[in-house]
Amino acid sequence: MTAEERYVATRTVAAPAADIFAVLADPSRHQDTEPTDWVRDAVTTDPLTEAGQVFVVNMFLEHLGGEYVMHNLVTVFEQDRSIGWLPGNVDAGGRHSAPGWWWRYDLAPTAAGTDVTLTYDWSATLQAVRDQLGGLPPFGREFLDESLASLARTVENGTP
Repeated sequence: MTAEERYVATRTVAAPAADIFAVLADPSRHQDTEPTDWVRDAVTTDPLTEAGQVFVVNMFLEHLGGEYVMHNLVTVFEQDRSIGWLPGNVDAGGRHSAPGWWWRYDLAPTAAGTDVTLTYDWSATLQAVRDQLGGLPPFGREFLDESLASLARTVENGTP
């Protein structure tokens, strides 16, 4: 395990929290929050409405063998304030299993728009899983800043 097992980044986005949250809660817009083509498209297209939901997205990473599917269990859902999820898989019985990392966005309205804080935490990931993936995290700290920049461009220049 590394000494630091959580990245946190904050950016002020010139948009209301409701507009930002609408993008974050819409699985079909998930790729608009990423700086790369890691997230491909959403299998789940209905907007999220509560904790406990699972949304499914197609993903791609060359070092993981290319295409794969991620089932994300929503663990935090506070309308226009916070949303978070545990990536993982769902077995044939419908049970979600997570390898141990999570994502969370926290929104705080300000005079300039909304402060968006993105957290990526991998502290609960077992060493065997880390070894299988070639180590964690699969990106540097700057990935979070780039993700927030993508989200800002999406919300400030497009329709939420």
